[in-house]
Amino acid sequence: MSKSAFGTLPDGKEVLLYSLSNGGGCEVEILNYGGIIKSLRVPDQYGKMTDVVLGFQSLADYIADQTCMGALVGRYANRIANASFELEGERFQLSVNNGGNCLHGGFNGFNKKRWEVIGHTSNSLRMQYVSPDGEEGFPGNLTVTVAYVLTKKNELKIEYHATTDTPTIINLTQHSYFNLSAATDETIADHLLQIHSDIYLPNNAQSIPNGDFEPVGQTPFSFTNPQKIGEAIPADHIQMKIDLGLNHSYVLKTENSKVLKHAARLFAPESGITMDTFTTEPGIHIYCANYFDGQTVGKSGRPYPRYAGMCLETQHFADSPNQPNFPSTLLLPGQEFTSTTVYAFS
Repeated sequence: MSKSAFGTLPDGKEVLLYSLSNGGGCEVEILNYGGIIKSLRVPDQYGKMTDVVLGFQSLADYIADQTCMGALVGRYANRIANASFELEGERFQLSVNNGGNCLHGGFNGFNKKRWEVIGHTSNSLRMQYVSPDGEEGFPGNLTVTVAYVLTKKNELKIEYHATTDTPTIINLTQHSYFNLSAATDETIADHLLQIHSDIYLPNNAQSIPNGDFEPVGQTPFSFTNPQKIGEAIPADHIQMKIDLGLNHSYVLKTENSKVLKHAARLFAPESGITMDTFTTEPGIHIYCANYFDGQTVGKSGRPYPRYAGMCLETQHFADSPNQPNFPSTLLLPGQEFTSTTVYAFS
């Protein structure tokens, strides 16, 4: 493990870049700003080290970024309808930063916070952030700890823990944009995706689940067998048109449990790299950078076009506090929120 200066925030606090290695073919660089994964290098089919995440070169770019590039997302990943919810008879109004809704924790969610590093080894990094009561409208003082661990099996394991002093809601995720071809392919159109779920959540016009559990059937949302992304997203299907492609959650479980489940497999023919995603979360949200427009220049020096990368966000479902048929995101004092996600490379 090594660390180096990466820049200074407007409040004068220093941001550090931590470099981890498993000593056997996997390296990751992580910022203590936003818990951002700046780079993740794994060997391709020829043994060449390949960076499989999108990102930027400078802290200024990450500060200005509105895409949650590589970051930890909270307090509540994804959308909450009307930026409000009711808890124990009280209505809480959240920051409105996405139409009339709250997205990814508000204007300054966990992706815009400087995290305190509380432990590190050559292959692991533990960070903590304490979100004060009322931040972005959320109740309770919430203490969140996240650990990144590189295993000998070329896995990036992410472990989340959180406690609160007041009843609150929580939904955390990691928002890296993966391109397993090391961006030699400008988009992920040729990537093959397999999702171990035959149920997805259709969205309303505001990209919020309408509450239905929909079988994928013979629709373009069926990834029970590997399917090329570029053949699915242009399909003439109303759900694809709402968000210019995939921006949907798939159901892995209908209740909370701690069982680690194989959620998805992503494969890039160009590099031969496979990424398997495992999680204890009830769902996985797939987003393919549908709103990138070529105006954002990445660390490679090239602009990122639409579909430049894919997010595989393990999480609870959007708008769960307002959807009683979804697994609960309630966290009470005396309880501990725990969640584990593994990205395994081969």
